[in-house]
Amino acid sequence: MVRSVAYDCDVLVVGGGIVGLSTAYAITRAAPGTRITVLEKEAGPARHQTGRNSGVIHSGIYYRPGSLKARYAVRGAAEMVKFCAEYDIDHAVTGKLIVATERSELPRLHALVQRGRENGIPVRELGAAQIAEYEPEVRGLAAIHVGTTGICDFVGVARRLAEASGAEIRYGAQVVRVDRRPSLGVAVQTGGGDVVRARVLVNCAGLYCDKVARLTGDEPGMRIVPFRGEYYSLARPELVRGLVYPVPDPAFPFLGVHLTRGVDGGVHVGPNAVPALAREGYGWGVVRPLEIASTLGWPGAWAIARRHWRYGAGELRRSVSKGAFAAAVRRLLPAVADEDLVPAAAGVRAQAVLRDGTLVDDFLIKEGARAVHVLNAPSPAATASLPIGREVARRALAVLGSV
Repeated sequence: MVRSVAYDCDVLVVGGGIVGLSTAYAITRAAPGTRITVLEKEAGPARHQTGRNSGVIHSGIYYRPGSLKARYAVRGAAEMVKFCAEYDIDHAVTGKLIVATERSELPRLHALVQRGRENGIPVRELGAAQIAEYEPEVRGLAAIHVGTTGICDFVGVARRLAEASGAEIRYGAQVVRVDRRPSLGVAVQTGGGDVVRARVLVNCAGLYCDKVARLTGDEPGMRIVPFRGEYYSLARPELVRGLVYPVPDPAFPFLGVHLTRGVDGGVHVGPNAVPALAREGYGWGVVRPLEIASTLGWPGAWAIARRHWRYGAGELRRSVSKGAFAAAVRRLLPAVADEDLVPAAAGVRAQAVLRDGTLVDDFLIKEGARAVHVLNAPSPAATASLPIGREVARRALAVLGSV
């Protein structure tokens, strides 16, 4: 005898950031009539990674050709500009400079040119004298100009996706328990005691995606290790016209301290990358011992520390010393003084780390029984959110069709 189950929805999305909301939006368009519920523990959308980044629409130049990041960022950048224009969301296609300030960086800069061309991105190579055409105050030995980079209001995008998705969105609904039975579906209990029953669960929980996967009964094979990115605002924004980046270290998924003129006209400076003492640890004063213990209990965290302690020491120094941070900025912008840097809100990157200490470099999406888990979606996930949402929606609908 088959037990009859009354489902509250067909697809339950955990997480109201830009990826979760894009997934709900994509499901609605691919399969009208699908009942979707989104659970978000905060009082509104996009309160964490989505709303605490530089607001950059990335071109896709950094990412390995053929990877999800490369394909989705290139496609997503164009789609994001179109989406913002269609829904009257603040945005601009500004272009950006990637600047080499030391000779040792020149081979890496040239490699980025080649990578950009492989990814189909128009790139202009600049000599030292040509940098001033774009940024008169910036100094370097050489640079490349990437014309498809832009900026936008990602929180505004998330709000519009929420409105257009047609989903029931429940804010203040933190997932505390998941009961999954392949023959019956998924029941999720929230901190308020509500129970939501669904045919399929989609995990877009960002900083807590590994925890939600384990609540579901799936072992994700990775853990989120949180890295805080600290920012300053530039007191003299006239020093920067657009976006200026250093040449990144290919060993890390971080792009280095950069300068970003946002849609509000202000200039963000940062971020650095330091271990956070909580998954939502936006300052050194936010400490959650259980989350620290979870991180330290993962062998990959210790492997990172052993392998990259020198890099980490430099990041920590810039975290505790404004002078050290300003010195890093002056490599690109010599006119910056310590007093030009005004503390701004920090962000936390949800970085997936494998057991052996490998930093997962690409987007990572896995499926389980009646579940789809988005397990690594840091930057450029906001840029790529529309194609990521379609891919997650495709998988969720395939799972839905099989049950």
